[in-house]
Amino acid sequence: MTLIKSISGIRGTIGGTAGQGLTPLDIVKFTSAYATLIRKTTNIKSNRIVVGRDARISGAMVKDIVCGTLMGMGFDVVNIGLASTPTTELAVTMEGACGGIILTASHNPRQWNALKLLNEQGEFLNAEEGAEVMRIAEAEEFDYADIDHIGQYREDSSYDQRHIDRVLALPLVDVEAIRNAHFRVALDTVNSVGGIILPKLLNQLGVTDITTLYGEPTGDFQHNPEPLEKNLGDIMSLMKQGKHDVAFVVDPDVDRLAMICEDGTMYGEEYTLVTVADYIMKHTPGNTVSNLSSTRALRDITTRYGGTYQAAAVGEVNVVTKMKNTHAVIGGEGNGGVIYPECHYGRDALVGIALFLSHLAHESMTVSQLRATYPPYFIAKNRIDLTPTTDVDAILEKIKEMYSHEQINDIDGVKIDFPESWVHLRKSNTEPIIRVYSEASTMEEADRIGKEIMDVIYSMS
Repeated sequence: MTLIKSISGIRGTIGGTAGQGLTPLDIVKFTSAYATLIRKTTNIKSNRIVVGRDARISGAMVKDIVCGTLMGMGFDVVNIGLASTPTTELAVTMEGACGGIILTASHNPRQWNALKLLNEQGEFLNAEEGAEVMRIAEAEEFDYADIDHIGQYREDSSYDQRHIDRVLALPLVDVEAIRNAHFRVALDTVNSVGGIILPKLLNQLGVTDITTLYGEPTGDFQHNPEPLEKNLGDIMSLMKQGKHDVAFVVDPDVDRLAMICEDGTMYGEEYTLVTVADYIMKHTPGNTVSNLSSTRALRDITTRYGGTYQAAAVGEVNVVTKMKNTHAVIGGEGNGGVIYPECHYGRDALVGIALFLSHLAHESMTVSQLRATYPPYFIAKNRIDLTPTTDVDAILEKIKEMYSHEQINDIDGVKIDFPESWVHLRKSNTEPIIRVYSEASTMEEADRIGKEIMDVIYSMS
């Protein structure tokens, strides 16, 4: 059994002993701690907290515990049911709520679930707030409401459509162009909430030819739910039949978007954000942000339009903070996460799909042809396993000294920017490893430069 506590919430495998897995006792404790923080910090007077969940098998059980606990803490609960992460984020502000909890373990397998914690802006808690939730939970510093102040409960199933309406209202979403293009679209929604909301979105965008794999929201994922090429054989085989123009693949909570070309090849999840950014900046030039481990192609596209690119530490909350500080018009993460402030500050696959199809309709080319218009980069992902005695900080400091003649960014580990490539080293928050990401114009070169740095590290021990 596994239980991982972090600033963004709590996640773990269902069952086991309290404190060792995501048990009902752990769910109560962390929900109570979150409610205590919100009570202390919110400026919203509504007394409402939104709860949404993906389709995981454990979702109904976790939902009942979370909603009951929030009511016991004196909050009114708005349960929006089966809903994507971005839908829940939007529901917080649309509802005028004090905060929100998303019950999803994102791309983790079926035995996992999690509580993702939102503030009154429908955005993830920052590091300080997350640490305070952990402290309150550990100290069990929470008081429950008396009989006259128990919270109320209601269900509201309107937010999927309200989310779609928000996307359709974006000025750069060109429904007429999409309808006239007569796109044939395939979906893989991995037996979760994407199977509910994405066909509705596509229909309202004017797409009538839709084929869905694993669309039933059973939570019994028919393949590893992370939208990576190694997990997507079925949808890739479907695309190789030549009957569709594009395939969209999402994770269980629909905040990551991967695409597959008309010939069955992967578009590359790093290029989801790059492509959407190209379309956005063509119409509204400005600044962009992604995290340190994302492709350099976004910087290249941004420079082409006269904007400034900046990198943030890994983590959605860090990207959002940097976007706000730099007034970025578009940003996100290289794992297929598109953040478009015109809609809201959260990764949103619905926004990504609508903007991508608008761009594709205007360009009048195939998806593989569109992909070929962007700078070709490849990212290699390696790791260094740590021993209990490994001094990671000392290693990273030594690497900084050795490569001080190159461009160095140390806001999150150490990133070395070479003229034609980069290497990013960062300690994992969840595993005893150093992640080694490297990018170059070929996969062979990306792997080579990453392993070159790894050899330097190995030579220190």
